[in-house]
Amino acid sequence: MDVRPIRDEADYDWALREVSRYFERQPEKGSPEGDRFEVLLALIAVYEDAHYPMPIVDPIDMLRYQMELKGRSQSDLAAVLGSRARASEVLNRKRPLTLDMIAKLRGAWGISADLLIADVAHAA
Repeated sequence: MDVRPIRDEADYDWALREVSRYFERQPEKGSPEGDRFEVLLALIAVYEDAHYPMPIVDPIDMLRYQMELKGRSQSDLAAVLGSRARASEVLNRKRPLTLDMIAKLRGAWGISADLLIADVAHAA
Protein backbone atom coordinates (compact mmCIF):
# COMPACT_ATOMS: atom_id res chain seq x y z
CA MET A 1 0.00 0.00 0.00
CA ASP A 2 1.54 3.30 -1.11
CA VAL A 3 0.70 5.50 1.89
CA ARG A 4 2.96 7.72 3.95
CA PRO A 5 2.64 10.15 6.85
CA ILE A 6 1.57 13.71 6.08
CA ARG A 7 4.33 15.88 7.54
CA ASP A 8 4.07 19.06 5.49
CA GLU A 9 2.08 20.85 2.80
CA ALA A 10 3.76 18.87 0.02
CA ASP A 11 2.68 15.59 1.63
CA TYR A 12 -0.79 17.05 2.19
CA ASP A 13 -1.09 18.07 -1.48
CA TRP A 14 0.03 14.60 -2.52
CA ALA A 15 -2.59 12.95 -0.29
CA LEU A 16 -5.34 15.22 -1.64
CA ARG A 17 -4.40 14.31 -5.21
CA GLU A 18 -4.40 10.62 -4.30
CA VAL A 19 -7.88 10.63 -2.73
CA SER A 20 -9.39 12.87 -5.40
CA ARG A 21 -9.12 10.09 -7.95
CA TYR A 22 -11.41 7.96 -5.77
CA PHE A 23 -14.21 10.53 -5.70
CA GLU A 24 -15.51 9.68 -9.15
CA ARG A 25 -15.46 5.96 -8.46
CA GLN A 26 -15.22 5.06 -4.81
CA PRO A 27 -13.47 1.73 -4.20
CA GLU A 28 -15.24 -1.16 -2.54
CA LYS A 29 -14.94 -1.22 1.26
CA GLY A 30 -12.53 -3.87 2.45
CA SER A 31 -10.68 -4.05 -0.86
CA PRO A 32 -7.00 -3.02 -0.95
CA GLU A 33 -7.95 0.22 -2.74
CA GLY A 34 -10.83 0.78 -0.31
CA ASP A 35 -8.46 0.38 2.62
CA ARG A 36 -5.98 2.79 1.02
CA PHE A 37 -8.75 5.34 0.49
CA GLU A 38 -9.86 5.12 4.15
CA VAL A 39 -6.28 5.41 5.45
CA LEU A 40 -5.61 8.45 3.26
CA LEU A 41 -8.83 10.11 4.44
CA ALA A 42 -7.87 9.50 8.07
CA LEU A 43 -4.38 10.92 7.54
CA ILE A 44 -5.81 13.99 5.82
CA ALA A 45 -8.32 14.54 8.64
CA VAL A 46 -5.59 14.40 11.29
CA TYR A 47 -3.40 16.84 9.36
CA GLU A 48 -6.30 19.24 8.75
CA ASP A 49 -7.36 19.14 12.40
CA ALA A 50 -3.84 20.07 13.45
CA HIS A 51 -3.14 22.71 10.78
CA TYR A 52 -6.55 24.08 9.81
CA PRO A 53 -8.67 24.07 12.96
CA MET A 54 -12.28 25.12 12.59
CA PRO A 55 -13.06 28.44 14.23
CA ILE A 56 -15.31 28.36 17.26
CA VAL A 57 -18.74 29.61 16.25
CA ASP A 58 -21.13 31.20 18.69
CA PRO A 59 -24.18 28.93 19.18
CA ILE A 60 -26.68 31.78 18.69
CA ASP A 61 -24.91 32.88 15.51
CA MET A 62 -25.12 29.27 14.34
CA LEU A 63 -28.82 29.11 15.22
CA ARG A 64 -29.49 32.34 13.31
CA TYR A 65 -27.51 31.00 10.35
CA GLN A 66 -29.46 27.74 10.34
CA MET A 67 -32.74 29.66 10.53
CA GLU A 68 -31.75 31.86 7.60
CA LEU A 69 -30.48 28.91 5.60
CA LYS A 70 -33.78 27.03 5.99
CA GLY A 71 -36.05 30.08 5.77
CA ARG A 72 -37.26 29.73 9.35
CA SER A 73 -38.63 32.59 11.42
CA GLN A 74 -38.67 33.49 15.09
CA SER A 75 -42.22 32.09 15.15
CA ASP A 76 -40.87 28.77 13.90
CA LEU A 77 -38.28 28.85 16.67
CA ALA A 78 -40.99 29.66 19.21
CA ALA A 79 -42.93 26.59 18.10
CA VAL A 80 -39.89 24.44 18.86
CA LEU A 81 -38.88 26.11 22.13
CA GLY A 82 -42.39 26.46 23.51
CA SER A 83 -43.01 30.21 23.51
CA ARG A 84 -42.41 33.37 21.55
CA ALA A 85 -40.87 35.02 24.61
CA ARG A 86 -38.35 32.20 25.05
CA ALA A 87 -37.36 32.37 21.36
CA SER A 88 -36.88 36.12 21.65
CA GLU A 89 -34.78 35.78 24.82
CA VAL A 90 -32.55 33.18 23.16
CA LEU A 91 -32.05 35.18 19.96
CA ASN A 92 -31.34 38.35 21.97
CA ARG A 93 -28.87 36.47 24.20
CA LYS A 94 -30.88 37.07 27.34
CA ARG A 95 -31.37 33.34 27.89
CA PRO A 96 -28.76 30.70 27.02
CA LEU A 97 -29.69 27.60 25.10
CA THR A 98 -30.31 24.77 27.55
CA LEU A 99 -29.63 21.12 26.82
CA ASP A 100 -33.39 20.60 26.57
CA MET A 101 -33.68 23.37 23.95
CA ILE A 102 -30.73 21.97 22.02
CA ALA A 103 -32.33 18.51 22.06
CA LYS A 104 -35.59 19.98 20.76
CA LEU A 105 -33.79 21.84 17.96
CA ARG A 106 -31.87 18.71 17.05
CA GLY A 107 -35.06 16.66 16.90
CA ALA A 108 -37.24 19.21 15.12
CA TRP A 109 -34.76 20.81 12.74
CA GLY A 110 -31.93 18.29 12.56
CA ILE A 111 -29.28 20.75 13.78
CA SER A 112 -26.31 18.93 15.25
CA ALA A 113 -26.09 19.48 19.00
CA ASP A 114 -22.34 20.06 18.58
CA LEU A 115 -23.12 23.25 16.69
CA LEU A 116 -25.30 24.63 19.47
CA ILE A 117 -23.27 23.74 22.55
CA ALA A 118 -21.03 26.61 23.63
CA ASP A 119 -17.38 25.77 24.08
CA VAL A 120 -17.08 26.62 27.78
CA ALA A 121 -13.28 26.60 27.64
CA HIS A 122 -13.34 29.42 25.08
CA ALA A 123 -16.32 31.32 26.47
CA ALA A 124 -14.24 33.45 28.84
